[in-house]
Amino acid sequence: MTTYDDRASLTDLTTTAERVRTSVEAVIEGKPEVVRLSLTVLLAEGHLLIEDVPGVGKTMLAKALARSIDCSVRRIQFTPDLLPSDITGVSIYDQQRRDFEFKPGAIFAQIVIGDEINRASPKTQSALLESMEERQVTIDGQTYELPNPFMVVATQNPVEMEGTYPLPEAQRDRFMARVSIGYPSPEAELQMLDVHGGVSPLDDLQPVAHAHDIVKLIDAVRTVHVAEAVRRYAVELVGATRTHPDLRLGASPRATLHLLRAAKASAALGGRDYALPDDVQALAVAVLAHRLLPTAQAQLNRRTAEQVVTEILQRTPVPTSGPVAAPPYNGSPGVRPL
Repeated sequence: MTTYDDRASLTDLTTTAERVRTSVEAVIEGKPEVVRLSLTVLLAEGHLLIEDVPGVGKTMLAKALARSIDCSVRRIQFTPDLLPSDITGVSIYDQQRRDFEFKPGAIFAQIVIGDEINRASPKTQSALLESMEERQVTIDGQTYELPNPFMVVATQNPVEMEGTYPLPEAQRDRFMARVSIGYPSPEAELQMLDVHGGVSPLDDLQPVAHAHDIVKLIDAVRTVHVAEAVRRYAVELVGATRTHPDLRLGASPRATLHLLRAAKASAALGGRDYALPDDVQALAVAVLAHRLLPTAQAQLNRRTAEQVVTEILQRTPVPTSGPVAAPPYNGSPGVRPL
C-alpha cells in the first residue's frame, strides 16, 4: 500500500517529468506520444530503441532527452570498424607503475546514446549485453559497476537500409521499448523550419532536472500498485505471443517484466499510484513487437509483429471486475497528470 510520502513523491514526479517533457518537445515538434514514451522508459529503468528512416530526428530525440537532465552523457557512433573495447573499455599497461590500468569506455555514463547501433558488427553489439541487463561491465575478470541512473538510448535504421546488421535477439530483448518517430505533419515541419532554420535548438537546451532527481522518481515509480488482475492480464498478453501461429519466436519473461514496469511508470506520469489495464494496452505494441519474429509464411503475407500484437490485444479479455487500484488515501494531495 502506498503512503502519504509516496504520493508526495508522485506529485514531484509529474512536476519534474513535465519540465523534461517541455524541454524535449522544444526540439522535437509534433511528437508528444514519442516524448512521453521516452520518459516512461527512463522512469521504468529501461532502455529505448528508436528505429526509423534517416533524417526524421532519431538522434535529435536522444540528445534532447540527455541534455534535459544534468547527468553524464556519452555518445557512441556505431560503425563497422567499432571494437567492443571502444564501448566497454580496455586495460592498458602502465610502464611506470608496471601494472595494468583500466581505461573506461563510453558505456560508463548515465545516459549512453548509441547512434545507428545496427551499423556495427554483431560482435561489437554484444558488448552492450552485460551492461544493459546487469548494469555492470566485466573486463579481465574485474567487475565495474555502472552509474545510476543508467539508460541506453539507441537509434537504428530499418534493416532494409544499406550497411546495416540485424540486432541479435538477445539484444533486442534488452530494450524495454521500440519507438518510431515518423514523418512530421506539414504544420510541424513548417515550425521546424522556423526553429531549426538558423541554429539548432539543442544549443540552447539547458538541464531541467538532476540525475539524483531521476533516481528519486524511479524509486517513486516502484511504489505504484499493480493489482493481481492487471498482472495476470499482462501475463496473458505475453503468453499469447508464444502460441500465435504467425510467430516463430514469442516474447520472453523479461518482456512481461518490462511491460509491467512500463505500465507503472505510465500510471505515475498520469498522476496515479496504481496501474490500469489501459496502461498495459497502451504500451503493449511498443514493448512487445520488436522482440517477436514472424514466421516465413507471415512475412510472405506481409504480416508484421505490430499487427500480431494488435490482434492479441483485441482477442484477450480485459479485466473489468475486481480491485485494480490501491486503497484510497483520503488526505493525499492532488496529483496533476502529465
